[in-house]
Amino acid sequence: MAIFPRPVSPKSAFSDFWSYFTERRAHKWPLLGLSAAVTWIIIWAFVIDGQTNIMPRQNKIIYVESWDANRTDAAIILQQKMDLARSEVALRKKQKEMQGLADAFGIDWRADEARNTARRKEALKYINAQLDDRLAKAEAAEGKAAPAPATPQGGPDGGDAKQ
Repeated sequence: MAIFPRPVSPKSAFSDFWSYFTERRAHKWPLLGLSAAVTWIIIWAFVIDGQTNIMPRQNKIIYVESWDANRTDAAIILQQKMDLARSEVALRKKQKEMQGLADAFGIDWRADEARNTARRKEALKYINAQLDDRLAKAEAAEGKAAPAPATPQGGPDGGDAKQ
């Protein structure tokens, strides 16, 4: 079985290729250089893309916020409220960036933004009301709780702390 079609042979194909490159054409070499450059740019892009986000994340340090084990429920709820406010500020900042990008590309976002802002305000109002309710209950429960009894002789081990 032949590799090339019947009228073509490797010798005639090579002679056609060689005759094309030996002809004097002004556009031949710039186009050859441009096509080689575009080919290598595409190959380079695939190589770079192939190395992105596939490498193992060794030695990556993840910091975890440590909390006091004796935190009150009120302190936890206040922290949740602060975290919610911080996330809202970050969301608005990111939205401003995306709106600028949408303006640059001519995307109409104002109607969607008005609708979504109204929904977000309603959701935040509901979440804050829940957190305020829980905070009031936690503070009331902490107010009713009896204070921890003092250790005898003022020291934690039962000895006198003023020695």
